[in-house]
Amino acid sequence: MNDFKANELRQKTRAALLSIASNTFLTALKLVAGIMMQSVSVISEAVHSGLDLLAALIAFFSVRKSGKPADYQHQYGHGKIENIAGIAEALLIFAATVYILVEAAEKLRHGRFELEELGMGAAIMGFSAVANFYVSQHLFRVARKTDSIALEADALHLRTDVYTSLGVFTGLIAIRFTGMQILDPIAAIAVALLILKAAYDLTCNALRNILDTRLPDEDERIIREVLLENAGKYVEFHKLRTRKAGPVRHIDMHLVVSRLSTVEAGHRLSHLITGRIEEMLPGSQVLVHIEPCDNRCGDCRLHCPMAPALR
Repeated sequence: MNDFKANELRQKTRAALLSIASNTFLTALKLVAGIMMQSVSVISEAVHSGLDLLAALIAFFSVRKSGKPADYQHQYGHGKIENIAGIAEALLIFAATVYILVEAAEKLRHGRFELEELGMGAAIMGFSAVANFYVSQHLFRVARKTDSIALEADALHLRTDVYTSLGVFTGLIAIRFTGMQILDPIAAIAVALLILKAAYDLTCNALRNILDTRLPDEDERIIREVLLENAGKYVEFHKLRTRKAGPVRHIDMHLVVSRLSTVEAGHRLSHLITGRIEEMLPGSQVLVHIEPCDNRCGDCRLHCPMAPALR
């Protein structure tokens, strides 16, 4: 493993460990508060944080495994482990949504609204929102820097927790001043709907790479710009294909060179283009297939764009 990849792995691992520590503390805090208050919205938040903790553990495992170099069984590396982790985290979010909706509906049906210690609950929700905001900011920053979908999924979990904690906080304050304790299960339902939206977005993002969707337009624009920089050194390119596995971009193409070029010249050109793409898009694996032109132009020395270099 080179120094660049080793440094990325250290950053991702530290971020995942921070998320584990934060979620462990907040899950315990919310669960104790929810049981003391008999509040379904606070207990729902504890369940949400518990799933955040499980997601953080999945993220930690996936970034450690995806950072391993290619081996005999996994010759393209382990990058897609992060995509699988993202889908697993999305399923956890869906599970949390179902649990919260069932608990809230049960409370609305039976009309049990005896809440206690509203001030303590509101304080814990406010603290949770602030803590998760800063931790999620850090995770998003590391995820963007290292192009890690597992950390991005974990950050999305925590950012959703920020919004839902604020929703429960607002509901508890409203109950404190209005006495309308029915707002507790209503706030829990609002929490569930926010979580459901996050699960949908996360699933779509993870599935794109599992299904080998092409790279974003901006990435492909950079690849074409590199090819344009070297346009005078080959005849044409075609069959450009791109996909992504975890943080790794896989790029391959066919590059047509003059039939008068030597194998050494073609190899040198391939390395030049490959190195430039990897410099512009770190973490890329580029494969260039060199092939000779089909001589449709006639006399290569007269018509080939590389002719001046061949004379």
